[in-house]
Formats: sequence, structure tokens, C-alpha cells
Amino acid sequence: MKAWPSATDVGTVLRDLRSDGRGWILLFIAGGWFFSLGVRLTFPPLLPYIRAELGMSLTGAGLLITALWLAYALGQFPGGMFRDRIGDRNVLVVSTAVSAVTLLGIARASTVATLFAATMLFGFGTALFGTARFTVLADTYERRDGVAIGLTMAAGNAGNVVLPVCGALIATYAAWRVGFGLAAPFFLVFAVGLWWAIPGKAADSTSAVDTLSVEALRRVFAGVARRPVLVMTGVVLLIHFTWQGFTGFYPTYLVERKGLAPNTAAGLYGLFFALGIVIQPLAGAGSDRFGARPVLLGAISMTVLTLGSLPFVDGLGPLIMLTALSSAVLGVVPVANAYLVAALPTDVQGSGLGLMRTVYITCGSAGPVIVGAVADGGYFDWAFPLLAAVSAGAILLCLSLPPRAP
Repeated sequence: MKAWPSATDVGTVLRDLRSDGRGWILLFIAGGWFFSLGVRLTFPPLLPYIRAELGMSLTGAGLLITALWLAYALGQFPGGMFRDRIGDRNVLVVSTAVSAVTLLGIARASTVATLFAATMLFGFGTALFGTARFTVLADTYERRDGVAIGLTMAAGNAGNVVLPVCGALIATYAAWRVGFGLAAPFFLVFAVGLWWAIPGKAADSTSAVDTLSVEALRRVFAGVARRPVLVMTGVVLLIHFTWQGFTGFYPTYLVERKGLAPNTAAGLYGLFFALGIVIQPLAGAGSDRFGARPVLLGAISMTVLTLGSLPFVDGLGPLIMLTALSSAVLGVVPVANAYLVAALPTDVQGSGLGLMRTVYITCGSAGPVIVGAVADGGYFDWAFPLLAAVSAGAILLCLSLPPRAP
């Protein structure tokens, strides 16, 4: 069995990531994802300020978050189609530019209707970034795609840790609108950087969707109908359902059932994402070295164990340990998406990945609704073992996967 990378191996990987100007591509994509994901996760802590100013009910506030993620899910397939037609660079630049403009719209929204419209446009705009970042990294790093995608995902987790805290502090001492307005220029900076760093689309592109037609769509669906693609999509759908259900209610559960102070619960929530900064690159590197299946089996098995144990663990120390172990779930997505990109035909890579992401993000977004319904029914403690059972289904699917994408 191969050993884990030594210091020399790590140095070789880092040099490979930076070689031939590719380091700039990774830097600007990771930075763009830092803001794209981090700003989306800033909405929940700002809801009290938004509700107070615009007079929104709790239901309306929850619907705002649902609208944001639904728009993000629905934008995945169009983002992949646009990538196959106009190239990665153009899609990423458009995404960051649209995100900047819509953030200014959110900052200036004076009614609930305009806030919803701008928020959904922001979600759709960031969705274009979501698909193209995987394909451009997979094409740029043929032998290091797992670790490159893992580093980018880790940057997103860093955004989850930093930006919500910054947004809450700005809202406390200034106004919630200021934070969104301040984020907009960063998106413009990354739009320029991505245009400069990523080569334009080759003239001899072999994309199957250069024109939108029934035949093009038939080619996309034929590409995603491959068994490894469908099985891996099932794996990530179940894990996304688990992730959404867990992250949506973990702080509330810690306060209501474990008796922690809200600030302490928020700290554990931040710890969960902070550890993802380390876990996701390691998962990507492990996938490159050992194959996707053993890494996925290890990460998902840890998820089943921790979520199933949560109702039976009390005390701050044990909960810190359990939170740390539960962050293993964050290693699944970079490995799964790298596998999907490799398993899809080259000519429908972006469209196929976008379609699969639309499916699993849309279906996975039902996780919080179901967890909330279980909690309202008086069974909050059993919501997390339920998520563990869902993750166990993903283990069964993983067992039927080839270790590496065919």
C-alpha cells in the first residue's frame, strides 16, 4: 500500500500546481470561490437585521434562504451548457461580474420583492461559477485535479468561516447592507484576474453543445446515463442531503437540546467549516493517490458514526470532538466532483456536470425541511440518526463504484 505523501512529495505537488502559470488559475478560482460561497453563507446570520428593517416574518426569512439555494441549484445546468459553448474563462468572468452587480442590488434593495429578486439573481450568478470551476481545474491539472479541487473547496470553507463573522460585525456597527456592498468590488477584481489567467476557449473545441438543439440535449443525457456517473451522483445527492440537514440545524440543536450558549454553538459551527480547510485538500490528495472509492468510504463512514452518536453525547469537550470528526463529510464533495468530471465524455463535460449538480443540489436542499419537520414533531434527537441512515445508503452505492473513474 502507498504511504501518505512525505515533505518531498508535498513540495513536488506544490511545484506542479504552480508550474506553467497554472498557480494563477488556481489562485483566482479559489479566491472567487472564497467569496462566492462565503457570501452565500453570510445570509443566515444577517437575517435578524434584514427582518428588523424590512418587516419580514420568520417564514419569509426562511423562504429567502430557500430562494437563494434554489436559484443556485437551477443555475448549475445552464452554467455547464454555457461552459461547453463559450469556454470556462467566459463563464467564470460573467459569473463574478453578475455577482458583483447583484450584490449592489441587494445592498440597495428597499422592498422585500427587490431583495428576493436580487438575491435569486446572485444565487444564479454564483451557480455559473460552481460548475465551471471544476471543469477548468480538471482540464488544467490532469494529474493533480483532486488536490486542486480540494484546495478550492477549502478556500470556500475559509470563506464560510471568515465572511459570516465579518458580515455580522459590520451589521452590528454599521448596517447589513454595507457588508454586501463591500463584497462587490472583490468580485470585480476576481473577474479581471480570471480573464487574465485562464486561456480562452480553443478554436477547435469539440463541444457537443455549440448549438442548442434537441440533438445536443440528447448527447448530454447520453453522456450522463453512464453507470459510474449515475451512481456517483446518487452518492453525492445523499451526502448533500445530509450536509444541508446537518448544517441547517446543528447550531439550533446545540442550543435547544445540548444547552450551549448561542455564541458557543456558533463557535462549533465555525469549527466544522474551519476543519474543512484542511480536510478537503487532504481528501483530494488521497483520491489522487489511492482512488476515489476508499476515500469516500472512509469519510462517509465517519459521518455515519458521528451523526448517529450525536444524541448520546453531552458536554462541551465531547461535542467539540464530535464536531471535529463530523467535518469528515466535507471531504466527499471535491472527490465526488473530480470523479464525475473524469467519468463524463469530454464534449459534454460542463453540461453533464451542471445537470448532475442541478439534480443533487435541488434534491439535497430538502434536507433542512425534513429535519425541521422531524424537530417540530418532537423528535429532534432522532433527526441526526436519520441523516446517518441516509449517509449509510451512500456507502452502499460507493461499494459498486470502480475505484477510479473509467
